[in-house]
Amino acid sequence: MEQQKFNLRIPQNISVIFSEKKKTLTVIGPIATKSMKLKLKLIIDKNKKTLSISPLTFSRTSNAEKRRITALRATTAAQIKHLFIESSTTIFQKLKIVGVGYRIDFTENSENKLLTLKLGYSHYFYVKVPNNLNLNCFTRTKFSIFGNSYQEISKLSSKIREKKIPEPYKGKGILYENEVITLKEGKKI
Repeated sequence: MEQQKFNLRIPQNISVIFSEKKKTLTVIGPIATKSMKLKLKLIIDKNKKTLSISPLTFSRTSNAEKRRITALRATTAAQIKHLFIESSTTIFQKLKIVGVGYRIDFTENSENKLLTLKLGYSHYFYVKVPNNLNLNCFTRTKFSIFGNSYQEISKLSSKIREKKIPEPYKGKGILYENEVITLKEGKKI
């Protein structure tokens, strides 16, 4: 049972290249090509289209590091699964703004992409969107971030969300799409 979580099935539309000399794994999918550095060796079976993460490292390891190899194998398996998803599908994160007068505006020109947030303060917030990510504004209060990198999308969405974290009394702020805020009861007189 334990061995099974370190064996990954390679999807049909994805090609995998493992370079033991460079210690890298390259995943070629229909949307993107992604690669990552590895600390553990891999075994690829091309007939069964499976990939196994071995407990052997590329370099010599100390006894303290040998104790952490199962954790490192699980982390490597999760990272490889993310590479499979990122190279074959478009990932997105939906956000919504709750509050009277709270608005967003997205401007895009040849040089950069800029998101302008009006969040009830005396000034606007400006967030620069990386070139490998895109934004789609549905309304003035609902938008989505999409691209091929899960890490970049979550980083940008948390950067936008930190401008106005939802407050617990009225629920105003920037929320993820399916997020539910349990409101606290105010003081009673």
